[in-house]
Amino acid sequence: MKHKFMLALACGISSIAMAQQPVTDSVKRNNEKEELAEFLAAANHKIDTCQQNYYAAQNAKAKYDTIGLGDWRYRMKVMKQERKTQEIAFIRQHPDYMVSIDALKDVIGHLPDDIVGYQQLFKGLKKQVQQSEEGVKTRKLIDQFMKVRVGAIAPDFQAPDTSGNNIKLRDYRGKYVLVDFWASWCGPCREENPAVVKAYEQFKDKHFDILSVSLDQPGKRAEWIKAIEKDGLTWQHVSDLNSWDSEVAKRYMVKSIPQNFLIDPKGKIIAKNLRGEELVQQLIEILK
Repeated sequence: MKHKFMLALACGISSIAMAQQPVTDSVKRNNEKEELAEFLAAANHKIDTCQQNYYAAQNAKAKYDTIGLGDWRYRMKVMKQERKTQEIAFIRQHPDYMVSIDALKDVIGHLPDDIVGYQQLFKGLKKQVQQSEEGVKTRKLIDQFMKVRVGAIAPDFQAPDTSGNNIKLRDYRGKYVLVDFWASWCGPCREENPAVVKAYEQFKDKHFDILSVSLDQPGKRAEWIKAIEKDGLTWQHVSDLNSWDSEVAKRYMVKSIPQNFLIDPKGKIIAKNLRGEELVQQLIEILK
C-alpha cells in the first residue's frame, strides 16, 4: 500500500512538473524577446524617427521630392544595416536562446546579402535551438536560398511566353543571361526598366541576353504585354500569370521585386540584384 501511495505521489509530482514546464518555457521565451527588444531599441528608434521625419517633410511639400526620396532610402539602408549588425551580434552572444532563431530569420529577410554567412550563424546555435520546430523551418529556408546564391548553378525552369510557347532557361546556355523578375504593376520595376534596356542595347551582340519573368496577376495578360511594349523591352518574356504563386519565383526564392540573377554561359549565378549602372559595369567587366 505504501508503495502504491509513493508511486501515485511521484506520478502526481511528475504531472505537475510537466504541466509547469510549458509555463517556464513561455516565461523564458518572453524574457528572451524582451532582452532582444531592449538590445535593438536604440536602432529601432533611430529608424522609426527617420521614417516619421521623412513622411512629415514630404507631406509638407507641394511637390513630391524625388531627390529627398533617394537620400532617405540611402540613410534608411545604412541604418538598417547597422541594426542587422547588432542583431547578428546578439545571435552570436546567445546561441542557446530560442529567440535567436527569430532574430536570424529577420536578418535573412527577403534578400539575404550573405546566405553562406547566415548558414554558418545557424550552425553556431545550440543543438536544441537548431532542432526546434522553428529551427528546422529556418534551416530549410537557408537551404532554399543556398540553391540560388552567387556561385550556385541556376535552377532550370520553363514558362510560357506572350504567345503561350514554353521557353526554357537551359536554351540560353553558351551566353550570359540576365533572369529579370518584374511585373507591370510594380513601380520600382518600371523605374528600373530604362537601365535594363540600356544594358541590353549595349551588350546584346556580345553573348548577352535577357529573359524576363513577370509576376503579373491572373487575368492581367493584356496589362503585361502593354507594359512590355510601352517600356521597349524587346527581349524574351515569360509568365504563368500567377503573381507571387509563380513557380519560377518560388524556385528562385523571389519574395520582392525587382530582382535579377546574372548567369554565365555554363549556367552559374555570378551576380544578383544589379541596379542601374551596376549592371552595365558588371557586363563591361566580364565581357571586355
